[in-house]
Amino acid sequence: MTEEKFKEVQEAYEVLSDDNKRAAYDRYGHAAFEQGAGGAGAGGFGGFGFEDVDLGDIFGSFFGGGGSRRQRQNGPRRGDDHLMRLEIDFMDAINGVKKDIKVTYDAECPHCHGSGAKTPNDVQTCSHCNGTGTVSKQQQSPFGTFVTQTTCPHCNGTGKEIKVKCPDCHGKGYITKTVTVQLDIPAGINDGQQLRVAGKGGRGSNGGSNGDLFVEIRVRNNTHFIREGRNIYVTIPISSVDATLGCEVDVPTVQGDVKVKIPAGTQSGTTLRLKGKGVKDLRGNGYGDQMVKVEVKIPTKLSSKEKSLYEQLQKLSKKNLSLNHLRKDLKDRIASKYSGVSSVSSHFFGFYSCIDNWIFGMNTVFKRLLMDKKFFVIVVVCYVFY
Repeated sequence: MTEEKFKEVQEAYEVLSDDNKRAAYDRYGHAAFEQGAGGAGAGGFGGFGFEDVDLGDIFGSFFGGGGSRRQRQNGPRRGDDHLMRLEIDFMDAINGVKKDIKVTYDAECPHCHGSGAKTPNDVQTCSHCNGTGTVSKQQQSPFGTFVTQTTCPHCNGTGKEIKVKCPDCHGKGYITKTVTVQLDIPAGINDGQQLRVAGKGGRGSNGGSNGDLFVEIRVRNNTHFIREGRNIYVTIPISSVDATLGCEVDVPTVQGDVKVKIPAGTQSGTTLRLKGKGVKDLRGNGYGDQMVKVEVKIPTKLSSKEKSLYEQLQKLSKKNLSLNHLRKDLKDRIASKYSGVSSVSSHFFGFYSCIDNWIFGMNTVFKRLLMDKKFFVIVVVCYVFY
């Protein structure tokens, strides 16, 4: 059959591509190519005419369609998938939660089991399309008659007629239901991820199954925590005194508060990592981490006592800075002057190291005396030259 259709198409192409044959067809129609017609002569395209050709069937046969195309139109078809959004709390996404949602969907009528008829005997073959679910329509064109097919408007493509409709669904074959579905949201789900509820989407047709319902999870932001993948980020404030001396603070995590030791001398902006204190992996591969950013708070209001203590600390810091500068300057000067004398240089640095450690380890009046620039220089000169 396919070979015959292909031959017909080839013959039609030859007619259209030959000006003489096309002119003869325009004048006489397909009769121009029948035996003894209009001088066309024997050996023409006997019995061929465009009105005899259903191009949809021809090309459908070549590309996997043909007769099966009609069967698919009134065969079972799955319904469309539907989408809804559900907003949940940040901690519910971390720990997991069960949520009840109301879903409205079309279910198969339990009385007629989707046929739409009162009894099975009330279902008949459609008299308009003879059960094919499609109707053919012929259209005239300069090239002949073309046949097009559309869904049968009488049976809507089912190929069946109902004599007595089902009293429950009134012939539709389905009823609209609203049910409560418990949605099990797993721990670790992230914003924008979807969960599938099978069979609660759009209804199928001709006995096809319903589509699915996809629930897109939207997670509300948290005032303390920021999530990136499996990791959690949090900022904790500490005082300048705690940052200088070190301390221990309670840090909130998504798994509960934990004590964290802040090392002495911690700078503002330092990030500490808490292993395994992040979000559970959806695939069960452990937990992420929590990043703790330290923010050193500088006081804006001080009591008179606090201000006095800060002023004392400021004076002490200046003295230490001045003494450190003197130590460096004296060391650099002598090292530069005696850089070529190895013995003197060796003696000097040995003495300097001893006197330096000695001064800064003392808590006596003599320490204050040694901190005097003139006295300190005299001691060094005496050591070097004597």
